[in-house]
Amino acid sequence: MRTRLTFGLLLTAALTAQEVTLNPAEQRFQTSMSNVTLTGFYTNGEASELKQDRYVVEKISKASGNLWKFDVRIQYNGKDIAIAIPVPILWAGDTPVVSLTNFAVPGSGTFTARVLFHDGAYVGTWAAADGHGGKMFGSIKNNPPPKP
Repeated sequence: MRTRLTFGLLLTAALTAQEVTLNPAEQRFQTSMSNVTLTGFYTNGEASELKQDRYVVEKISKASGNLWKFDVRIQYNGKDIAIAIPVPILWAGDTPVVSLTNFAVPGSGTFTARVLFHDGAYVGTWAAADGHGGKMFGSIKNNPPPKP
């Protein structure tokens, strides 16, 4: 219940945020993550089998502090879910890192993850609340421009 309440509060904050000023690294991140698809693979536990991973990012925007609003379509395990999700982003120098801890994703479950974005690629670790998890990696590709 607390996780769902936290998600609701974060989403409300992200959706009602005032105009924020972006530094150059944040501007590059916002531009590089608009109208893109993250396509790659993930592992489950210690198994060596790679499973396909796909996330469509329509756009991102900084809400306030380290909170960013991601408008995404998560395509995972046969599901295709369109959501606006508040995502904490921390910075390792000029490199953005998703930092989720026990974070409820509507329709998907509760996850902890650290995902780094750099030079057209992403890489990270993930864990579900039920104890399973693994690694993830892939490329970030621009989508065709939306039709008018």
